[in-house]
Amino acid sequence: MMVAFGGEMRRLHFILGWVTVIAFLITGQLMRHHSPPLITMSDSVRLLYRSRHIYILAAGLLHLMLGIYWRPFDDWRRRVQTTGSVVMVAAVPLLIAAFFVEPAHGVLADTPWSHFGLYALYGGTMLHALCGFKR
Repeated sequence: MMVAFGGEMRRLHFILGWVTVIAFLITGQLMRHHSPPLITMSDSVRLLYRSRHIYILAAGLLHLMLGIYWRPFDDWRRRVQTTGSVVMVAAVPLLIAAFFVEPAHGVLADTPWSHFGLYALYGGTMLHALCGFKR
């Protein structure tokens, strides 16, 4: 049972990592072919697009690494590890939504999508790091 759970989570992270990296490539093409061109927009709006674009890459790379290095634990760390994974999985749609929603509102608007997405990446990563410490 434990091996199956570990294999499923590893596969989930690995597949989600590749899907997110592909989303990064797609959002890059969207920026390249944006109408009007991003170069004609203010620096602040271009920065919003580019930063959200890089956040998607960060999420994809973290999931790829988890997909490669995942190892399940038996004790309390299993629950912490699972919680960290769920939180990190939730970050992906938040960060992709941030790319499409937040730049349109401008630099002075609130940016809840990217904030919650980045907090989820941070929190999930810290939970996984906590599991990595020896007893």
